[in-house]
Amino acid sequence: LRSDGKFLFPVKALSKVFRAKFCEKLKDKNLEEYTKIRQNLWEKPWVVYAKKPFGSPKSVVEYLGRYTHKIAISNQRIRKIDAETVTFSYKDYRQKGIKKQMVLSHEEFIRRFAMHILPKRFVKIRHYGFLSSTWKRIKLKNLQQNLGIQSKEKLPPKAFQPKCSCCKDGNLVTIATFDLRGPPQWFLEMSRNLPAPKSAF
Repeated sequence: LRSDGKFLFPVKALSKVFRAKFCEKLKDKNLEEYTKIRQNLWEKPWVVYAKKPFGSPKSVVEYLGRYTHKIAISNQRIRKIDAETVTFSYKDYRQKGIKKQMVLSHEEFIRRFAMHILPKRFVKIRHYGFLSSTWKRIKLKNLQQNLGIQSKEKLPPKAFQPKCSCCKDGNLVTIATFDLRGPPQWFLEMSRNLPAPKSAF
């Protein structure tokens, strides 16, 4: 481990350790096949892709948010719209991310935008391993027990109690609900006999 905080593990050492662990598992699973390819596995240098860490948790959320909650193009990138074309800005990563502008017809702009619309029932965020929907119902509890982790008990949801729009203090209590046709006749007659409420103003 480095103490200056620039990286967690040296990538060259990580590559060698990964190769050793991978070959060990392969040997345990199929010794005969491993013996045939052992020389080729060890004589070649293995490469582990290690990406630079993000600057902060905020930047991680921002990075993931672009793929999970944002649309294909933001309003800030749209520079001009006229009767025939749409002009928007983009980064040309073939030229080191230089900002440029592109002009497209309405039809072509909508066609490209529609390519980013997800199919029906497509899930953007998916969980794998012990957090997948099939795992976490049963196996996650067993895993937590084996690791000595106490799962937090979910508190029952609080009943919704809207506040008074006038005093913002008291709770409103629903005494009757109506459909689109409005209040029935018996409610209108009852409300006429009630004293008028005091004005808050």
